[in-house]
Amino acid sequence: MQADLVIRGAQQDIAIEGEYIVAIGPELPGGRSEIDATKLTILPGLIDAHVHFNEPGRADWEGAATGSRALAAGGGTLFIDMPLNSAPCTVTAAEFDKKRAALETASLTDFALWGGLIPSNVQHLAELSERGAIGFKAFMSNSGLPEFPRADDLTLYEGMREAARLHRPIAVHAESEEITSGIAARLVAEGRHDIRAFLESRPVVAEVEAIRRAGGLARETGCALHIVHISSGRGVAAALEARALGADISLETCPHYLFFTEEDLLKIGALAKCAPPLRSVAERDELLRCARHGEIDIIGSDHSPCPPMMKDYDNFFEIWGGIAGVQSTLQVLFHLGFDPARIAATTAKNPARRFGLPHRGVIEVGNFADVTLIDPNASAAPEMLHRHRVSPYADRVLKGVVKRTIRRGVTIFADGAIADQSKGQFVHA
Repeated sequence: MQADLVIRGAQQDIAIEGEYIVAIGPELPGGRSEIDATKLTILPGLIDAHVHFNEPGRADWEGAATGSRALAAGGGTLFIDMPLNSAPCTVTAAEFDKKRAALETASLTDFALWGGLIPSNVQHLAELSERGAIGFKAFMSNSGLPEFPRADDLTLYEGMREAARLHRPIAVHAESEEITSGIAARLVAEGRHDIRAFLESRPVVAEVEAIRRAGGLARETGCALHIVHISSGRGVAAALEARALGADISLETCPHYLFFTEEDLLKIGALAKCAPPLRSVAERDELLRCARHGEIDIIGSDHSPCPPMMKDYDNFFEIWGGIAGVQSTLQVLFHLGFDPARIAATTAKNPARRFGLPHRGVIEVGNFADVTLIDPNASAAPEMLHRHRVSPYADRVLKGVVKRTIRRGVTIFADGAIADQSKGQFVHA
């Protein structure tokens, strides 16, 4: 049977029939259509395990329509949306159903959903799991949203016990609330609200302490633990130490922690504010070394956008802390010289395996035809397709230009433009 599409690679061809990869090998028979990718890098479609598309309720910050199109332009075929900053937050089955319905209507790419863990909803984790939540996200420090309060140690302990019973991971924003809020309150009382004050309020030790504490609870409960957006080399060391002691831990970092430093924050300002904050050159370099040597499991964008006015306050503590970067992950990694095999592992293979996304993450026969074609030698500053151009990556020329994104056999992005308007599908964990 003639395949629908054959991608001609430099060493191997890929034959696609319908939604699936049906053959891989040199000099495959011709298909009904063919793509010459002999000078391109062929990767599995990026799976972004950490985005905030904010729908329903805050689509003026970002929505699934714009966010998923930016993801596709960045080589992505699937995202996992966090339980905040949508309104209401996704902490019960009813709210999960609302989010799923909204995203099914709007998303160009496939998607899965995180549920939330907050002090009042441990009893709802089972119903979220039944709905298909891939796991539960908790904050160990202030989330910035009153409706999504931080998980105290008792909530984490009881939530991890329940998550272990349900065979679902817990993802934590690992910063100590006591350290971060205590220093911030002292600095504000002294009249300090500048960028350096913000950096001082969130030291690396706050991350290290929280990772160690979460790791201890994970060992005690048998829960699979995912540490999101690790910002420092010392944070990686703390997570690896907990793993060596027996915790089931996966490590995530973000492109902005690998690319920028606190010196960039001082120059760029509000567009580069995030939490944890950007770190020193030494911490960034150690984090980069860890990522290149396979000590980081997953690289996710932590796309956390906002309207421009929320980045425009004199008091730096009041500025929204989030970086819009869903379109830039692959380009940053190519620009930094990452090996394509490492990129494929951290942006596709590992997220699919860790979060139970079947038939995805690897280019192999029988898997969905989720494929990204990249020109590794081209450089460009692509047009940003997310809702607001409030990003430190805007107008930044980076290597590794995405030429085509194929989602389940359908080209959804090609040569700088969205190529298909069909809707993505919800992926049940």
